[in-house]
Amino acid sequence: MTDQYLHDRAEISDICRRVGWYLDTCAWDDMTELFTDEVLLDYRSLTGQPAETISRDQIIQAWRRNREGLTATQHMISNQLVEVHGDTASATAMYQATQYLPNPHGGPLWRLGGEYHYRLVRESGRWRISALTMIMRWADGNRHIRDLARESAG
Repeated sequence: MTDQYLHDRAEISDICRRVGWYLDTCAWDDMTELFTDEVLLDYRSLTGQPAETISRDQIIQAWRRNREGLTATQHMISNQLVEVHGDTASATAMYQATQYLPNPHGGPLWRLGGEYHYRLVRESGRWRISALTMIMRWADGNRHIRDLARESAG
C-alpha cells in the first residue's frame, strides 16, 4: 500500500466519524464540508421510504429537525472498512445511535444499531460523501421520543 492510499483511507474514516460527531454536537455548519452537493440518501430500513437523491442542505436540515428537542444523541461509529479506487471510495462501518429525552410517556432512550455504507468521491483534492445508506439491524427502547422531541421543539 502506498502512503497516498493509507492517507486516503485515514481521511475517509475520519469523515465518516465526523458525521456522527457533528450531528451529536449540533455542528451543522461544519457538516457541509463532508458531503457532495447532491447525496443519494437511503434510510429505507428505518423509514420504509425509497432512497432519494437530495441536496446536502436538505440532509442537514432534516437531521437538525430530528435532533431539535432531544436532550442528547450519541453516534458511535466503529469497525470501519475502507476501499479506495482512484478518486472514488467506499466505506462501511458499524454504528450504535442513541437518542435521549426524559419524558412522562415512557423510557428516555431509543437506541439503534446496524451498518452505514458510504460512497465517496474526491472533489478538488478532498473526499466527500456522495451516498449514505443506513441499514438498521436492531432497535431498543422508546421510539416515540422522536415524536415527543418534535412536539417540544415546536
